[in-house]
Amino acid sequence: MKKHIPNTLTCFNLFSGCVGILFVLKGEFLLAFYCVLASGVFDFFDGMVARLLHVKSDIGRELDSLADVISFGFLPGAVLYKLLEMSTGHTYLPYLGFIVTAFSALRLAKFNIDERQTSEFIGLNTPMNTFFIMSLPFIGVAYPTWVYQPWVLLTIVAVVSFLLVSEIRLFSMKLSSLEWGENKFKYIFLFISIVLLFTLRFLALPFILLTYFIFSQLHFILQKRQDKS
Repeated sequence: MKKHIPNTLTCFNLFSGCVGILFVLKGEFLLAFYCVLASGVFDFFDGMVARLLHVKSDIGRELDSLADVISFGFLPGAVLYKLLEMSTGHTYLPYLGFIVTAFSALRLAKFNIDERQTSEFIGLNTPMNTFFIMSLPFIGVAYPTWVYQPWVLLTIVAVVSFLLVSEIRLFSMKLSSLEWGENKFKYIFLFISIVLLFTLRFLALPFILLTYFIFSQLHFILQKRQDKS
């Protein structure tokens, strides 16, 4: 029975993503955000549970990617589609939001076959990208001119699509040890992220994404120096 627990959690991830997409298309972004949050929780714990129970499998790996394509690929594409639809009267322009879905699928496929990404990421991971994109409707409430401009949204589509398949190294929050020296930039990033979320709420997510890139590079610089010494 225990071998089915991780896959069940993965299916919950997929289910939450499907429901979230429907909320996005209805313009109910807060409910969609809760679905993304649930998918993120399920996505985090399915792998952890599989490792704890020693029931990792090929089917689990494939199912995880399929679920992520929906929750962290199709859903952010749907958000960008909806935002573009709300910001322009053009019939076909909003479909360009789904370019992010295509690049998310490509990023997940690369992740599955890239042996370098066992303890780190090469390119922006899809959950982080999804949380950033999910913040845009809420930022748009306070600052509509920052978000509800077709050129702004299309620039975001282009930038995140590039980042998803880029060769930029980013650390994973999966810790091999709890030592401060080995993980200090991860801990600092986590602390700053929590502070930003409590103070800025949804507006914090773009800053968290930027902080993630900065502290990842600092982490790998430190790691390279430690390897040389």
